[in-house]
This record gives sequence, structure tokens and C-alpha cells, in this order.
Amino acid sequence: MLEAKNLNKEISIKKIDNETANIKIFNNNVLMAIVGEFNKNLDQIEKLTNTKLFFRGNSITVKGTENSVLSVSNSLMFLVNKFLVTNSVENNDIVYSIKHEVSDLENKNKNNIRSIDQVIKTPRRSIIPRSKKQSDYLKALQNESIIMSLGPAGTGKSYLAVSVAVTLLLEKKIERVILSRPAVEAGEKLGFLPGDMKEKVDPYLRPLYDALYDLFGYEKIQRKIETGAIEIAPLAFMRGRTLKNSFAILDEAQNATLTQIKMFLTRIGENSKLVVNGDPSQIDLINKNHSGLVKSKKILDNIKEIKVIEFDHKDVVRHPLVSKIIQAYQKNIDDQN
Repeated sequence: MLEAKNLNKEISIKKIDNETANIKIFNNNVLMAIVGEFNKNLDQIEKLTNTKLFFRGNSITVKGTENSVLSVSNSLMFLVNKFLVTNSVENNDIVYSIKHEVSDLENKNKNNIRSIDQVIKTPRRSIIPRSKKQSDYLKALQNESIIMSLGPAGTGKSYLAVSVAVTLLLEKKIERVILSRPAVEAGEKLGFLPGDMKEKVDPYLRPLYDALYDLFGYEKIQRKIETGAIEIAPLAFMRGRTLKNSFAILDEAQNATLTQIKMFLTRIGENSKLVVNGDPSQIDLINKNHSGLVKSKKILDNIKEIKVIEFDHKDVVRHPLVSKIIQAYQKNIDDQN
């Protein structure tokens, strides 16, 4: 567990009464990161916890119910530690810390969140897991050879895989990162797009490109693509290859057939990792029964060397509304069945 040295010297929490607490943050850089520009982070915490926060000097006074005051106090403790360990506080950190705290209090667990499981440090930002399953996924990405992750959009499947893959590349632990996906349209026809097959497929790999640029910067990634250290390959182009010293990610695997996923998995070679990511609820194949993602999971279930992570709406780390939207659509499907 990662915890900043002398964390208790950076922040003090004094309970005034059951409905009030005073929190002091002694380092001004930490304080400003926690408060946010124009107090926007404190405003968000107020909305998420139905509390009132009063900021003056290096003190934040919290007023609310006993549980909400405790939740905010523990959340601020976590955010201070997050800044000290990674030198950043992001919007998702605030949402995660509050959601985690509320869940703990509902389960009668009043232990402070002070520790961070893991940190993936990239040139532009540091990544931490924001749920138990994300933590399990990160560990699998670092320690296992084949990983399958299934679950809705926004759970970090592609983002975390890319962060680990390119970090290993920059550390020279592997020689190449390969990003792949099936050439299946989501309402559009590939034939009408200009360019060769790579150029046709590139727009569909945009989430992976976005993650690469966000984590490592445009120029660094472009140089890696130009030298072939990062390769963009439609799934059909993977046939017949053996991947050595590589980290290959198959994205949108719900649109791959059983045969295609088998082909991808059997490309594995020495010192390589393969990741298969997909959302079974977003199949774009004309015949949805041809999707091989869930079938592959069942077939490979007894191979202990293949790690399977199944995410759900509780692991969504985008805007809080995304989780609610996923739940609403799932409820509609359940009601129809």
C-alpha cells in the first residue's frame, strides 16, 4: 500500500461535534490542489455529500450529518495522500473518494482511506485504480500473460491496458505495443471511408489513440508509431504472426467471432502479454450470436493462467451519470426479458 510519509503531519482533522469537523492542510500546494480553482472541488464535494464546506486560510470546516462529515473528512485525507503520492488531484479522484467512503459507511466500515494500492506513472499523469476490480485488473496486467476484461464503457479497460503497455515499452521491458480491433462498423460502412485499411480502421481505434496521447503526449506517441514500436493492426492482419516481446491489446472484442479471438490468443510468444477487452452489451455484429467474447470466456474459464476480470456499472470512473445510464438500460433489457 502506498502512503505518503508523515501523512498525519500534512493534514489534521478535529471533530468539533457530531455534525462539524475542522480540517487543516498545512502545505499550500496540497491545499490548492484539494480546493481547486475557484473552490470547484469543494463545491463538488458539497453536492456529492449534501454537506456545507467553509474554506478559510488553511482550514476547511465541514457541516452535515455525522456520517457525511466523516465521509468528507476521510475523503480529504485520501485526496491529500493522492496528491502527495502522484502530485495531482483529478475530478475522478474526488468522485471515487466520496463513492468509496459512502460505500464503506453503508457497510459499517469507518476505517479511513489513507492508502493507494498501486500507481502507474506515465510522462503526463499518474494512474491509480479506482475500484477493487480496477486494482485486480492492474495487477493482472502487470503479472499475467493473458488477460480478458469484460464490462461496460467507462470502466477503464482500455485506458489501464494502454497505460501499462506503453509504460513497459518505455522501460524497455518489451519491444512493441500492438493495438488491434475487429474491422466491424458501428452503424457506418468502412468501404465509404477514404484511405487504406489502416486509415479506415484508425477512427475506430480513437479511444486507444486518445488514451495514448493523454498519458504519453502526441509527439512521443507519433515517434513510437513511426518507428513501429507502437503498431495499429486490424484484427484480420494478425493471422499467421507470432508475437514476441510484445504487449497486444484487442479492443472491442465483443465484435470478434469465436474463431477470431482464438486466432488472436494463439499469437502469444515469448515474453508477451495479450489483453482482450470488450463490452458484451455493445455488439455491432449483424448476428449478435456470432460474438465470441462471452463464449471464449466460458471456454477458457478453467485455464488458471488466463485471468478474467468482469466489470460492472459500479466500476465506471467517468461522469457519475454514466453509471446511472448503464443501469437504466440494463433494467430496460431485464424488464423486456
